[in-house]
Amino acid sequence: MNGKLMAVLVAALVASSLLLVNTSYESRRVFAELDRARAEQRKLDADYKRLDAEAQAQATHLRVEKVAREKLRMRTASPAVTERVEDPLAAPPEGTTAVAGVRP
Repeated sequence: MNGKLMAVLVAALVASSLLLVNTSYESRRVFAELDRARAEQRKLDADYKRLDAEAQAQATHLRVEKVAREKLRMRTASPAVTERVEDPLAAPPEGTTAVAGVRP
């Protein structure tokens, strides 16, 4: 009986030791993966800040105006180049009467 109990205890000790080794290995592996993920997060945060700064620089009023003038060949609106177009099917403004034959 004593021999069987010792064998069971030794088997339990060996199993416990193997479980401890496996748990330690998994813990180190997960920690290394977490460290890599944190490093990637720091890199992505730096990229985000850089891209955000670039986007703000691209969206300044002076740059938008420069691109509009140079690439799109736009110019400032003035009364000389402004043409008013009215939609005959649009509802008349408040306080005016509708033109005969045109539905509001």
